[in-house]
Amino acid sequence: MVGDEDIYVVGKAIDVKWTLVLIGFILAVLVKAFMGSLEFLGLLIVGFLVGFVAKQGALGGMINAAIAGALGGIIGAIIIIMFGALLGLVGFIIFGISGFLIIIFYLIYYGIIMGIAGAIGGILAK
Repeated sequence: MVGDEDIYVVGKAIDVKWTLVLIGFILAVLVKAFMGSLEFLGLLIVGFLVGFVAKQGALGGMINAAIAGALGGIIGAIIIIMFGALLGLVGFIIFGISGFLIIIFYLIYYGIIMGIAGAIGGILAK
């Protein structure tokens, strides 16, 4: 397919469906922006949907959902850092210093949660 790329994991080619990853990324950012305390549940649902629609089994669902989650985590963390800019120079400096750690944390957090849910969705789809 056009726009799909293969990632080789343990000798098996996994298609990364970038359109699906983009949709999952947008949904992950919306979850971060609007779900508040239900963020974990929202990420599970989005990861499950990405893995289910990918229809590539557990490994393909996990990879597609984890990529979408990692991208969503990066943008979600950048949104948090930008709130520091709204608080003025002191807030921007504080959020800027801790911003790198926040980005790394959310990259891993979103990637793991959505990856696990994507694997479950991939199993159920196949």
